[in-house]
Formats: sequence, structure tokens, C-alpha cells
Amino acid sequence: MTLLLFALFVVFMLLGVPIALAIGASTLVALNAEGVPLMVVTQQMFQGINSFALVAVPMFILAGDLMAEGKVSEKLVDFADSLFGFLKGGLSIVSVGAGMFFAAISGSGAATTAAVGSSLVPELRKKGYEPASAASLIAASGTIGVVIPPSVPMIIYAVIAQQSVSKLFLSGILPGVAMGLGLSAIAIVQAYRRNYPRGTALSLATIWRTFLSASWGLMTPVIILGGIFTGVFTPSEAAVVAVNYAMLVSLFVYRDLRLSDVYRILIRSAITTSVIMLVIATSAVLSWTLSSWQVPGAIAHAVLSLSTNPMVIMLLVVAVILLTGVFIETASALIILTPVLLPLVTQLGIDPIHFGLIIVVGLAIGMITPPVAINLYVASSVTQLPLERITRAIIPYLLGLICVLLLVVYVPILAGWSGS
Repeated sequence: MTLLLFALFVVFMLLGVPIALAIGASTLVALNAEGVPLMVVTQQMFQGINSFALVAVPMFILAGDLMAEGKVSEKLVDFADSLFGFLKGGLSIVSVGAGMFFAAISGSGAATTAAVGSSLVPELRKKGYEPASAASLIAASGTIGVVIPPSVPMIIYAVIAQQSVSKLFLSGILPGVAMGLGLSAIAIVQAYRRNYPRGTALSLATIWRTFLSASWGLMTPVIILGGIFTGVFTPSEAAVVAVNYAMLVSLFVYRDLRLSDVYRILIRSAITTSVIMLVIATSAVLSWTLSSWQVPGAIAHAVLSLSTNPMVIMLLVVAVILLTGVFIETASALIILTPVLLPLVTQLGIDPIHFGLIIVVGLAIGMITPPVAINLYVASSVTQLPLERITRAIIPYLLGLICVLLLVVYVPILAGWSGS
């Protein structure tokens, strides 16, 4: 039955069936073939999304869309430019820095790529940067959007693994910074090789001016994370606070949105949310089915029989995560892999919070590995460059991010995991 389920899933994927329907249909056929009452399907779908923590998902998506649509992203780019623009190839570092700033607001890789790309691409072209390389760096920086909190994938993982969202958020800060530093190092090397120009001269007055201008946007992560970590509100409540704050800033401070724009953004965010929730619902049925058939335990036993060395087994786990991210989008892969791999890694003594970081960072890398590479598609749309050119240029940044992932795996203290 397990072979039938996965065979059907692969066939549906090859036929181009949307991921949520492919998961649901293959599971439905397998359960029906085994004679399981199909009422179980609807029960498990409802159970899969019946979680208070998931309220944060649509709210963080909406908050990110509101911030990306207005001038917040432009202000953050200007602030990043004042800090890093004086370096050789400074705009490359600005791409990464702005991505990290916006990551602390949006919780979405695609939103981070779109916001930073639309603000920086014209300036990068004007300064003579190689277009495909610049676009690939912006796409790679977008992966930080789901690692630095708030993070929608972390919320989904926390619900599946029954872990603390707050602990995951806190532990995600250092890996996100490590990703940014790794991308910056590669960008600086390329800047010297290609003799990119220096950008804005370093000036404390400019830094102060752009900081004041961007302070409304920069306050967003302070309010969200500060409120969560001090216990003022839960992550779900923080997401609602983030939406209200984004509306306040966009409508009354920067005044870059009208009520008609808000309606359009609400529709777009609702569509994005509905897709994610449908994936979560159908994947919940798949997870329940695999657990009922004791598939995770069988996989854990099979993998552990290959080697008794935890480092080797974790390398295999990382390979599975990266390979899955190539073909399946982040939310779906997270929901499919977590119930399968979590029992395995816990037998190795890996803390579930630590594994949450590993799987989120690993699947974030999938956002820049075709064919399912949402950040590359967004970067291609923003820059009007062929996907093939951006894909070739992404390779150095992809290798750099994989190195950071291995650090997250094998140096857990560096990854911000305390073991508690």
C-alpha cells in the first residue's frame, strides 16, 4: 500500500497535478484500496488545520504583503546601502543586508525576494553589475526570509512536531545571520573579481538619516519578537499585531497605500493562505496514513541499519531534505518529511528544535533549486531575465548555503540551539 501511495503521488506530479491535489488523491486511493472508511480523510484534513498556532500563517503573510507593497522595502534598502554601500561591490552586500532586514518582517522567501529585487534591480543595472549574478544573489538572499523569524515554515513545523514556536523563532536568528554572512563573503569575492564599483560613501549622518526613515519598518521585528519572547503575546497574537502595525505604517505614516490597495492585497494574501492551508490539510491525511502503517518507524530502522555513526546518518538526512526541496515546495515538503524523519533523528539524540532548524534551512535552499524554485521565478519576473541565466549564476551562492546548512547540522551551538 505504501508503494502504491508513493507511485500514485509520483504519477500525479509528473502529470502536472497541483501538489495539494496530488497528495490528497494518492492518499485517498490508497486508503480506499485498503478498505479504510473515507470519512477518515475529512476528519484528518480538519484535524490537520485545527490549530490555534496556524492563525499566525495568514496574518504573517498579510503583514509581509503589506510591507512589501509599500515604501518599507525601499527604506530598508536605503538603510542597508548607508551601512554597506561603501564596500567594493557594496550593492551586492546591500542585497543581502536588505534581505535580512526584510526577512525579519515578512516570514516569506518569495516576498523578501520580490521586495528587495524591485527596489535594487534598477540601481544594480545602473552601476554595471552583471545582471544574472545580481538577480541570483537577490534570490539567494530571499531564502533568509524563512529562517530569520518570523517564519511561516517554522510555524508549520512547530504544529506538526508539537514544539514551541517561540523557541524555534529564537533559534532561527543565528542561522539566518550565518546565511547572510556566507552570501556576503561570496558576493565580495565576486565583486573583486569583476571589479564592481563602490557605492555610497560611509557617512554617519547618512546612516542616521536612513535609520530614522526606516525605523518604522525596523520596529516591526522588535515589536513581534520582543512581544513573543517577553510573553506579552503568543506568536499567533503577534502576527495579528504585525498586520495592524503594517496597516498603520502603510496608511498613515508613509501613506503609500490606499484602501483600494489594501483590498487587493487582502485578496492576494487570502489566495496564498488558501493554497498553504489546503496543502497542510491534505498532507495531514498523508502523515496520518504513514503513521498508521508505521512507515516512519520502518524508515528509521532501515536508515539506522546502514550506519551506526550519527554524523553519517545526519548527512543522509540532509541529502534527503535537499533532494526533496528540489521537487516539492517548502510547505508540502515540510509536512511530508517531518513525520518521517523526526522519529529517526530523535533516536540519534537530536533535539526537535535543532532538527526544525535543519529542515527549515534545508528546504529554504530548495527555493533556489529548479524546477520548484519560487525565489528564482520571482527574481526572473522582477529582472526580466531568463530563468536559465539566473540558474547558472546561482551555483556559487547555492554551494555557500549548503555549507551553512552543514554548520547548522554539525555545530548546533553555532546554530543557536541550547539543547533545552
